[in-house]
Amino acid sequence: MSHHHHEHETTSSTGSENAYSRRLFMQQGMAFLSMATTVPLFMQRSAEGVMLPVGSLVSSQAGIPEDHTLVVIQLGGGNDGLNTVIPYGDNMYYNNRPQIAIKQSDALEIPGADGFGLHPNLTGIRDLLDNGQTAIVQGVGYPNPNRSHFTSTDIWHTANHSGQGYGWLGKYFDNTCAGKPNPKGSIAIGNKAPLALHGQTQKAVNFETEELFKWTGTTVDPNLSKPYDDINRKATSQANNKDSQLDFLLRTSLDAQVSSDRIRAAVSKEPLLRYPDGKLAQQLQLISSMIRADLPTRVYYASLGGFDTHANQLSSHANLMRQLGDALNTFQKDLVKQGNSGKVVTMVFSEFGRRVAQNGSGGTDHGTAAPMFLLGDNVQNGLLGKHPSLTHLDQGDLKFNTDFREVYTSVLEDWMGANAQAILGKKYTKSDIFKT
Repeated sequence: MSHHHHEHETTSSTGSENAYSRRLFMQQGMAFLSMATTVPLFMQRSAEGVMLPVGSLVSSQAGIPEDHTLVVIQLGGGNDGLNTVIPYGDNMYYNNRPQIAIKQSDALEIPGADGFGLHPNLTGIRDLLDNGQTAIVQGVGYPNPNRSHFTSTDIWHTANHSGQGYGWLGKYFDNTCAGKPNPKGSIAIGNKAPLALHGQTQKAVNFETEELFKWTGTTVDPNLSKPYDDINRKATSQANNKDSQLDFLLRTSLDAQVSSDRIRAAVSKEPLLRYPDGKLAQQLQLISSMIRADLPTRVYYASLGGFDTHANQLSSHANLMRQLGDALNTFQKDLVKQGNSGKVVTMVFSEFGRRVAQNGSGGTDHGTAAPMFLLGDNVQNGLLGKHPSLTHLDQGDLKFNTDFREVYTSVLEDWMGANAQAILGKKYTKSDIFKT
């Protein structure tokens, strides 16, 4: 439908106009939600497309465990799995990595796992293993691995080999929210929402700091504040027609206002624990404050970059391992203190591992399979699955033993209460990750 045609429509809501609104909203996503709430007062009907259609905030279908939350952490750049979960019992590890291998005496013991240890700076994870809160899935990858950061990341995000299409978590919402977007369903911390959270109808909210997530109309024009407050104070619509402008405006305005106010109120509370320095810890502190405030968000997304360790890997990777372990440990302990550790599972992945042999620059090049971490009260604790062989390689790279979609299947079915096959488009064997 052209803009021209739209301008000549009457103010009464028609079916085609609703479809138009939805389509526009999908194209423009959540970015305008907080800004758009007063716009129709002044621009009549052209702006209503950036807001949700009336009555679209439908709760999930029956059978979904509403209080189960998933936190996804992406390690950007390709984390070196062999120096994260160290196969110190295998001489081939030391033969292939004369300069960068971690000594057995430095590796942290993984309870019940003979011949394997954690990077010495992952004391935070070692501690969570003692608490029974860490599943380490070994050798996770996918067939015909792609060694491009972008393509492999897209493959993990979409859960299909082409790396094309909607995100697996976006499709989760598409499948469980009766075809209506759930604007508070997923929140990404960062300057843009990852592909994983983009569904056909679902779009994620994203912000780097809670200050960015608030209504900005008054910064555009201070005169907007009074009409805006008036709208928000009217708890019920004065309009008779349920689909009328005023009603539409009122609901979207209230929704944006309540969300941003709740998020800012949540984040302004002093955390129960002191978080360490670093980007990931800051993101997890934001997320923990939102979980503590009991926001209706089901999926949170955080990320840590810097894992593309082609040169001088030892010190940079050690620093990243320290940040990762300490941030995860504080986050998990915070959830325990809140009384929410039974409601949250955290999943950590990277787009690929590194090659078995070190390169000439004291680093490692792009590889394939690597471990994933899942943390929470409800996971099977310890080392799961089978570590890839260091001798039977795929052109110098590890052969995966667990397809990452087997992990997704377990998370979707056993944690999120969803039909994994409908979301992933194919039936995968379920990884045995959760306590029965």
